[in-house]
Amino acid sequence: LHRRVLRSRAAMGFVKVVKNKSYFKRFQVKFRRRREGKTDYKARRHLTIQAKNKYNTPKYRLVVRFTNKDVIAQITYALLKGDKVMTAAYSHELPQFGLKTGLTNYAAAYCTGLLVARRHLKTLGLDDQFKGKEEVTGEDWSYDRETIEGRKPFRCNLDVGLVRTSTGHRVFSAMKGAHDGGLDIPHSASRFAGWEKAEEVKEVVGKGKKKAPPKQEEAKKKDPDAKGKLNQDTFRKYLLGGHVADYMKSLKESDSEAYNRQFSKYVAEGINAGDLEALYKKVHEAIRADPSFKPKHPKKEGETTQDRKKKDPAAKRWRKQKKSLAERRGRVAQIKAQQKASKK
Repeated sequence: LHRRVLRSRAAMGFVKVVKNKSYFKRFQVKFRRRREGKTDYKARRHLTIQAKNKYNTPKYRLVVRFTNKDVIAQITYALLKGDKVMTAAYSHELPQFGLKTGLTNYAAAYCTGLLVARRHLKTLGLDDQFKGKEEVTGEDWSYDRETIEGRKPFRCNLDVGLVRTSTGHRVFSAMKGAHDGGLDIPHSASRFAGWEKAEEVKEVVGKGKKKAPPKQEEAKKKDPDAKGKLNQDTFRKYLLGGHVADYMKSLKESDSEAYNRQFSKYVAEGINAGDLEALYKKVHEAIRADPSFKPKHPKKEGETTQDRKKKDPAAKRWRKQKKSLAERRGRVAQIKAQQKASKK
């Protein structure tokens, strides 16, 4: 009888799933940020949960996020009540270091990562000990923690959020900037711009998954370059805005109107394609010289927020300013006068 039932169901091809009372009693709502599509909790769990034998030692993360006009880099760690941000840097701060436009491209992401690293190490008093790579060469490197005596470099893991981690993504440029700035970030070079796959690596498709043949897997373990190699010249070119310079040259030759429209801010600042590499190098030097946060309107000694609001009436306020007694009485008298005039 059981076999007959199975055969009849197989012949039907489609069986309607009945969601009864028992189903709804056991239904559990997902986390709010999962419902909103904002947090990948599987990735977050691995990035935040610390080993038990490390007790209350935080697990630090380099959080990199992109908006249409900004690059955000933060060093955070998780607490029960929420994430604690230790240091933050934004690409809209880069004009203070000499980069006036192009604040969201590959090279600007590198500058933002460099800024958050130098700022964080300065806060911890490690900026003189761990300077990272002071010159942009496109080389992939890492710290040898066993040979370092005394304080170790600050280690954190990259938190990419929901972005698709494809080769050449800007999130890895920000990570490279933070790593060159002196942070210790475990990573692989296979996602940097300029990564070239080895010709011998051929992927075999089977059951929806791509796997390399067994011989190639053994070769990868023995030789890291069997999987591919990083082209340092190409990578350096991207980190210093060389790809932007190439596009500026080609667009200017083919269509000058489109060039003036698309690179209008570059034209206004007097930046040409040949000036970009020197410009980014100056920005790197300025960041390393003084990475501290510089407010647009610094407070004077003894000045309160109320004093600043009185000086600048157009300053952003989150609530209406409280009226004085004379202003409230004047407003009441004005409303009464309007009502008397309307009755006449």
